[in-house]
Amino acid sequence: MSSTDDLPPALPAMWRALKRGYEAAPSLLSVSLGLALAAALPDALLALWFKLLADGVLGGRRGLVTTAAVGLGVSAAATWFLRVISERTQRRFRDQVTIALESHVAWLQASVATVEHHERPVYLDRLAMLRNQVFVLDHMYMSLFTTCGWVLRLGVTVALLVSIHPALALLAAFALPTVLTSTWRPGVERAAEERGASANRLARHLFDVATTAPPGKEVRVTRIGARLVAQRRAAWERWYGPVAQARRRSAAWHALAWALFGAAYVGAVVFVASVLASPPGAVLLVLAAGSRLSAYIGGTVGEIGFLRGIWLEGSRRLAWLEDYAAAQSRGADVPAPDRLGDGIRFEHVSFAYPGTERLVLDDVDLRLAPGSVVAIVGENGAGKTTLVKLLCRLYQPTKGRILVDGAELARMPPATWRSRLAGAFQDFFRFEFRVRHTVGVGDLPRLDDRPAVAAAVERGGARDVVRQLAAGLETQLGSTWPEGVELSFGQWQKLALARGFMRERPLVLVLD
Repeated sequence: MSSTDDLPPALPAMWRALKRGYEAAPSLLSVSLGLALAAALPDALLALWFKLLADGVLGGRRGLVTTAAVGLGVSAAATWFLRVISERTQRRFRDQVTIALESHVAWLQASVATVEHHERPVYLDRLAMLRNQVFVLDHMYMSLFTTCGWVLRLGVTVALLVSIHPALALLAAFALPTVLTSTWRPGVERAAEERGASANRLARHLFDVATTAPPGKEVRVTRIGARLVAQRRAAWERWYGPVAQARRRSAAWHALAWALFGAAYVGAVVFVASVLASPPGAVLLVLAAGSRLSAYIGGTVGEIGFLRGIWLEGSRRLAWLEDYAAAQSRGADVPAPDRLGDGIRFEHVSFAYPGTERLVLDDVDLRLAPGSVVAIVGENGAGKTTLVKLLCRLYQPTKGRILVDGAELARMPPATWRSRLAGAFQDFFRFEFRVRHTVGVGDLPRLDDRPAVAAAVERGGARDVVRQLAAGLETQLGSTWPEGVELSFGQWQKLALARGFMRERPLVLVLD
């Protein structure tokens, strides 16, 4: 799973990403592409105007000189004007696509029924790579527009060279190695980055431990700051060393390809001036077009390289996440009951956490009867919390099955089943919202129902916490926010309990 070999095929993934951008803003995509092409044409014609200007001056043809001068002026002005309009339009398109893509990725990760994949290193490495790329996936479309513009410039320039002599088309052929090395380089570098993704993730984790507030007290009391810095440096070097080596090797081949093109360019100028004994206007066209060809090939190569690194790899990872989320949602064909009849049964349930073989639960049989109160006691690590997580469908049993009124829990839609549950976990999350929302998210349809929130606060034993806050339910929690208040662990825990009591008549109330 650490390589890119098992990612979805490139072309279908790229098409899916392109289609998603079109769906986000179809008209802006079309206009952006049209403006990118329109801005490319006058720029590519500059070499032609230089030739006509030289021919007119040397031939004493005033009309041709005037035409060439006007053409130069119009081309320069149109290039600037269309480029400005194109950039502004593309920026609007990119903003809309950015929101759509980030929302899409967030929804995909949140829609996966279980949290199992968050504890698999191979999935975490791949998700880390996708997170790094999703923020630049919006540039993929910008790069596509720019690439089309460069290709148009390149085509016009080659046509101008061929108008002098067909052999000059070979100059473009000598540019092919630069294109090939450009498309090859990002893949080599990206593969090196992915092979070291776990080391890079460790380096980021150590950096967060050393620089963020939650671990700050223990870092200072235990005086492990210097050790964290050293370990972070070592992890970063384990990641960056192979990446830097891959970059140097690919850069050397890329430089060799450009040296070959440079030699061909000099040879083309000598060929036109000496062998063909062409007029000065033709030589000037080759000089201008050849130099522009270098820039156009460089632009094309650069954008193709960006597309290769971001569009191809990023879109494949995005397609992988889409496929993974879709696969996890299959098989949900049994509705969750509104009321319990027979109750909930654990039949020969065993469970081992991802990446381990040690069974936390081993052949568990348990019945939760409707209307009953069941207390599960045991030593630390006995599997009590794991049992709760299986009941909430945060994990699937390794062996055995869980039945709800005789139907398999694994066949019920996770979102529907969880809407029937309520409760609080020992590893609760601290939602840094206003107090009424910190509690109210326990039942989203009643998020702003103040009487319901107040009742949940009362049932959860958090009334004293709210009374101590100056703004009561309107108090902003979290010291990192303006006028935010930091609570003790016990106060946070009471609010978590209140949140668990927001749903008044759940099928199952879980208090872990």
